[in-house]
Amino acid sequence: MAIDYNDPVVAEEFAKVQPMPFEDVEEELLEKGIPVPASMNEMDVKLMLVEMRLRMAGKLSGQKEKKRPDKFSSKFEEALWTKPAFKDFFNELKRKDDHNAQNVVAEYINHKDQALQRYGKDYKALLKRAEEALTAPPPVKSTTIQFSGFPANMGEMGCKMTLEAVGAVVEFACEEDEDFPVLKGKVTFEDIESAKKAVAQYDGMDMGIGTKLEMTSV
Repeated sequence: MAIDYNDPVVAEEFAKVQPMPFEDVEEELLEKGIPVPASMNEMDVKLMLVEMRLRMAGKLSGQKEKKRPDKFSSKFEEALWTKPAFKDFFNELKRKDDHNAQNVVAEYINHKDQALQRYGKDYKALLKRAEEALTAPPPVKSTTIQFSGFPANMGEMGCKMTLEAVGAVVEFACEEDEDFPVLKGKVTFEDIESAKKAVAQYDGMDMGIGTKLEMTSV
C-alpha cells in the first residue's frame, strides 16, 4: 500500500525527517534492518524513513491498531505481545524477508527442545539472539507501570504493599480481571529507579496460578 504524501500525518513526520543529515537517516534505517540502495537519491531515502516510522507506529491511513487477544494461541504469539525486545527482533527478521529464520525462531519458541535438536548447530547464533531477546527485561521509560497477574486473593492492599516494598508509591489503582483470578492496574513510583526495580523483580514471575506477572512501562 502506497502512502499518501498529502496526508497531514505523513507531512508532519516528513517535516521531522527532512532536515536530518543523510548519514543519520541511513543509520536509522539500517538499525531497523532496512538497507539503503546505492542508486536511491537522498529525498527517496528520507521518504523511506518516513514510511518506515509511520508503519511501525501504526499511523498510516488504513492501518488498524491490533487488539491484544484475550487468550494466546501459542507461546510464540504470547512472546510477540508480552516481550517487546523479542517483537523487535522478530520484526527485524520480517523486514529482511528471512523466512527461514522466522520459521526457526517460531518453532524455537513453541517447541524449544525440538528446535534445538533440529537447528541447534546450523542456527546457533540465531537461536542465541532469540533467547537473549526473549529474556531481555522490558524497557522502562517512566515511573508508571501497568501490571497484571498478582493473585486476586492478595487484595488491593496486599498488592500495594508488595509494590511499596520496591520503592515509594505515589499513585496506585487495581481491580480484579474479569476473565482470570488476578489483579490488574497501574502503579506510579516516586522515581524511575524504583519502577525499573519493580519490572526487573516481577515481570515474568510465575505466581503459581497458571499466569505470569506482566509489568509494562507506560
